[in-house]
Amino acid sequence: MINIDIKKELHGSNGTMSLDVNLEIKKGEFLALSGVSGSGKTTLLRILAGLENAQGILKVDDATWLDKGYFLPSQKRQIGFVFQDYALFFFFFFLENLLYANKENDLATHLLKITELEELKNRLPQTLSGGQKQRVSLCRALMNRPKILLMDEPLSALDANMRTKLQNEILTLHKEFNITTIMVSHDPSEIYRLANRVVVLNNGQVIKDSTPKEALLKTKGSAKFSFEGELLDIIKVDVINVAIVAIGQQLVEVVIGNEEAKNLKIGQSVNVSTKAFTPIIK
Repeated sequence: MINIDIKKELHGSNGTMSLDVNLEIKKGEFLALSGVSGSGKTTLLRILAGLENAQGILKVDDATWLDKGYFLPSQKRQIGFVFQDYALFFFFFFLENLLYANKENDLATHLLKITELEELKNRLPQTLSGGQKQRVSLCRALMNRPKILLMDEPLSALDANMRTKLQNEILTLHKEFNITTIMVSHDPSEIYRLANRVVVLNNGQVIKDSTPKEALLKTKGSAKFSFEGELLDIIKVDVINVAIVAIGQQLVEVVIGNEEAKNLKIGQSVNVSTKAFTPIIK
């Protein structure tokens, strides 16, 4: 269990803002932090990691990481951090990057196997793709068997196919290690696939704390439209099929027939449109 009750005054391009967050996060949860740029998401992640200080209390299980007059240094916190820019040692081979964090060779080999990097373990990071580098970064973050895995938009620089592949690997590792994961993301399809809880920040305040479906779906009203999107899921609700489609920064639900449900594949691009409509003003 993670107990967060912190405050910090932030200074940005829009002036002064007060980050004020009170949350309880259960062990094994996969929580996504969402919200507009500058809302305090990355700062909250850095406070959890011990890279920034704040006022208030931060407790993980029975251990205090932050309290009045007490600040546990980052290196003593049981965390793994995956940065957007990989943060690898480019003069170390991939395997050496992992063993630098922890000399447990069996664990390193196991992680490389899960992420399909075994054959690349003796390559230097600069010789491989962004997706491969980020997979090594993810493996290295898990080498110390952390209590908390923190990820700051880890897949934003990758193409769509590689993002999907890494999302699957992140889920596999999350379930195998039963690790509490907190991820900053702006991508609704990524949040829907990975997280079981979404906390939305705005101007330093928590404005929503819900499931990904409740946080992301926009289903009010109807209108004539035609949009391209990505099929994320098909859910059977009683006798109907409901497709979850990511369109831009939003998710929509679309009722589909049995034949459509059979022919569609998760992850494919689809066109969502209506033939008839009722005009609405909102």
